[in-house]
Amino acid sequence: MNPISALSGHFPANAHASHNVREWLERSKADVLFETSSLNVQSGQPAIDHVVAALEAGAHAITANKGPIVHDYQRIVALAKEKGRQFLFESTVMDGVPIFSLFPLGLPAAELRGFSGVLNSTTNVVLTEMEKGRSLDEAVKRAQAMGIAETDPSHDLDGWDAAVKVTALVNVLLNIPLRLEQVQRTGIRDLSEEKIRSVRAAGMRYKLVCRAERRGDGVDARVGPELLLLTDPMAGLESSSSAIRFDLDVFGISLVEHNPGIEATGYGLLADFIRAATS
Repeated sequence: MNPISALSGHFPANAHASHNVREWLERSKADVLFETSSLNVQSGQPAIDHVVAALEAGAHAITANKGPIVHDYQRIVALAKEKGRQFLFESTVMDGVPIFSLFPLGLPAAELRGFSGVLNSTTNVVLTEMEKGRSLDEAVKRAQAMGIAETDPSHDLDGWDAAVKVTALVNVLLNIPLRLEQVQRTGIRDLSEEKIRSVRAAGMRYKLVCRAERRGDGVDARVGPELLLLTDPMAGLESSSSAIRFDLDVFGISLVEHNPGIEATGYGLLADFIRAATS
């Protein structure tokens, strides 16, 4: 998949390959840029440069990459406001589930105090498969065969992907600047096969849980395996399903995504495009 693409009615008849994003945006006169490059956990590049280039060129920027909101959210939001363009990213967490667009329009005057959830599909599949008797390596291969796990699953197994999502949610929804390294992070590698299967037989399950809670002007954010009773809704998640619970001052609300495929991410991009086109 081309990591960037544009929609515009102004492509020149003699268009040819551009050498960088800015040149490409100038030649295409793009109205919207879709940014879907692979995530660089440590820097957020090149997605940040792509998004910034689009906004500076007068195009709406829509991304499925978490890097820009984890590493440079405040600057990009300010730039979008200055340029009168939209910076949208619904596909970055739970694919097309309306998480970011839910706040604040869907819940006006409500204060979000924190959230918890199971947000990494790979570890959910791996833990489920290990409960069935597979080893860690066998469970990872199963997740890869399903098209869920990457060739190198380290970011998932070590909790990086989940920590990135926590950082993104805190930066946007809690409006508290949070750096990735401030998230307390523990992966699932230290969970033995025997322990995973024994607790399952006893009516409990391990899940890699993401949590964040306001603490004064700051936030307590963490990711780690937790032992949940089967009565906990998060314990019932199977395969690639994910869920999040938002704790507000007036009530709690939960969203569950059941076994999403690539089309769910595509829907999130489409939904953002419709929002940008009708703004």
